[in-house]
Amino acid sequence: SMPTSGAVDNVAKQLGIPLYEVPTGWKFFGNLMDAGKISICGEESFGTGSDHIREKDGIWAVLAWLSILAYHNPDPSLPLVTVEDIVKRHWSTYGRSYYTRYDYENVDKDKADAMIDHMRQSLDELKDNHDLKLADDFEYKDPVDNSVASKQGVRLVFKDNSRVIFRLSGTGSEGATIRMYVEACAPAEEAAEGRPASEALAPLVDAGLKMSKLQEFTGRTEPTV
Repeated sequence: SMPTSGAVDNVAKQLGIPLYEVPTGWKFFGNLMDAGKISICGEESFGTGSDHIREKDGIWAVLAWLSILAYHNPDPSLPLVTVEDIVKRHWSTYGRSYYTRYDYENVDKDKADAMIDHMRQSLDELKDNHDLKLADDFEYKDPVDNSVASKQGVRLVFKDNSRVIFRLSGTGSEGATIRMYVEACAPAEEAAEGRPASEALAPLVDAGLKMSKLQEFTGRTEPTV
């Protein structure tokens, strides 16, 4: 899904594997699966799965990691290659993505809508004033049935591919939930530095809050989650 970390984009690009970026919601994977266009999918709520089922599958994810570990440890007499070893090797090849999500729950719906509307109306200004590579409101056209899903999240993408995304979620129990997704990208040659995620993401969090004027519109100074 679009708010998911761009780490998978880097892998697909280098390996020449087709990749489809869809709105949040498992239903958007269904058409692609039925058409044989994808066999693995995942979304920003940390759910992954394959085309054997039309829903996220935690057991499949565990088995996938066990398969990866088995592949990297064919000889039990040798030192164990750990998950940490595999992840660091991955970073040295494809770069590292530092990622977090802030949830502002039970926000007054009118205030949340006003904030998002303000951002939509300010996209050109935001792009020019903050040296962004992309500032848009994500729209998806299904390659199978040509249906269109618009207004799926405001994307603010910097020239190094770091990004901040804002989206309203309808999964809260009351009011509106504003989700802010923040991702900082480090190229492969810098990935081994091992910076704390909070340190790498702090400038982007500050930039996102200023560009969105979230505090001014909602009165919130801290995320719920």
